[in-house]
Amino acid sequence: MTTVATRLITLILSLQRQPGQKAADLAGRLGVSVRTLHRYFEMLAEMGVPVYAERGPYGGFSLVRGYKLPPLVFTPEEAVAVALGTSLVHEMWGQLYQDAAQGALAKLENVLPDEQRQEIAWAQRSLVATGMNRADMQALAPNLEKLRRAVRENRQVSMIYHSGTHPHGERRELDPYALVHRWGWWYVVGWCHLREALRSFRVDRVSELALTSQGFSIPAEFDIQTYLAQEWKDSPKLQVRLRFAPQFAEAARYSRGYWETFEEQPDGAVLVTLVAPDPNWAVSSVLAYGPVVTVLDPPEIRQMVSDWAQATMKLYENLPATTEHDV
Repeated sequence: MTTVATRLITLILSLQRQPGQKAADLAGRLGVSVRTLHRYFEMLAEMGVPVYAERGPYGGFSLVRGYKLPPLVFTPEEAVAVALGTSLVHEMWGQLYQDAAQGALAKLENVLPDEQRQEIAWAQRSLVATGMNRADMQALAPNLEKLRRAVRENRQVSMIYHSGTHPHGERRELDPYALVHRWGWWYVVGWCHLREALRSFRVDRVSELALTSQGFSIPAEFDIQTYLAQEWKDSPKLQVRLRFAPQFAEAARYSRGYWETFEEQPDGAVLVTLVAPDPNWAVSSVLAYGPVVTVLDPPEIRQMVSDWAQATMKLYENLPATTEHDV
């Protein structure tokens, strides 16, 4: 929420960066009327902030030459944003930035007034983000550290990559452009020399990672955000139509963020569309709901679900009964 204090600080910083600004431009930037802007100038004058105006086509509002906003002037909300940011860095990067995050927060708290420190303490108790990594960060840290260094120094890496088609691993040489945290997993994005194309690799599937002495240059047209958006758009997608029985409709509503489409039926059932990257992923997702859901389309996924369910049933039929000794 934007407050008067936030707008006053924004106004000072704007004049500090660019003197001689017109009232209409400043008001538009702050999202207030020119009349309100002039009231802000009066408030700044009462606070001892020296603002003056020059008339004429080249005139405008400026700070008195030499005036600088004191460092680390935060509103309580801004202080909380910085503090929560250090917590997220620690949570996502683990040991790699643990000391840096703790050091930054300690320095911040050392210079903040009591109001901001109390707000930070409340936020740390009440606004918590955790469980963001789906892989073991302690095991991941050595490879993340090497990849971070390779990205920073523009150095090619050599690695073994374990995928669904090559579970025992395949040698890859990669020019790493960026590290990306997405959907709970860490990925390295770069130019794969084996495929001669841009590729993403999950870091937890990388082994025998080594930095080489071979350097590279990132193409000027490469933009990581554009690549990520296009990668998802271009990746193969399988659309699966599912029906949740009326008595289980709430399960579909609870997971509404997973569905591409969501249609409530007159009988109370819910029809949804699940978008999956491959058949195995789709079948695993469907079976996670057990008898709650029925696959409507495509037929091959219906058959795979049936086959997997029967194979699972046979597996348990052939298992010996559990005894107290086995437990």
